[in-house]
Order: sequence, then structure tokens, then C-alpha cells
Amino acid sequence: MSWIYLFLAGLCEIGWTVGLKYTDGFSKLLPSVFVVLVSIGSLAFLSLAAQKLPLSIAYPIWTGMGVVGAFVFGAILFNEPVTILRVVFVSMIMCGIVGLRFAA
Repeated sequence: MSWIYLFLAGLCEIGWTVGLKYTDGFSKLLPSVFVVLVSIGSLAFLSLAAQKLPLSIAYPIWTGMGVVGAFVFGAILFNEPVTILRVVFVSMIMCGIVGLRFAA
């Protein structure tokens, strides 16, 4: 169950990170409420996951999911540039996430 909590925490991490672009500096109410609620959910799920998983595994996977998700959704939703170097380095982060999963 801890891995499911960690996965949900990562999804929430992606949600609030991407949602920040829609808050317009927290001047738009609904996106701002969404970001606050999803960030609370992210921390809550991370807390549940960290009860059983080592923090040295849970935290890097959680942040890594956020980084990869922000990269992917930034490219898709906001037309942010996707360069070879960015893909290489995000791929390295993904390898680290997978590696930590199997090292747990």
C-alpha cells in the first residue's frame, strides 16, 4: 500500500506543480484552491508512504515524479522547449527513480 500512496503523492505533486501556472500568481481563485488542496494531498500521501518506506527512497521518488511530470506537462501544455540535453537529463532522473524503486 505504501507504494500506492507514494504514486498518489507523486501524481498530486505533478498536479500542484502544473496548476501553479494557472493560478496567475495566486490571483485566480479556483486554480489557487486546487493547488493548495492538491499540495496538501501530496504531502499527506507522502507522509503515509514514509511510514513504511525509507525516507531516502520515498522523498527522491516523490520529487523525481514531480520533476518528470513538470517536464512532460510543461512541454505538452505550455509548449516549453524539449531539447536533447533536457531529455537526456530528465531520462537520468527517470533512471534514478526506477533504480531507487528496485533498491528499496
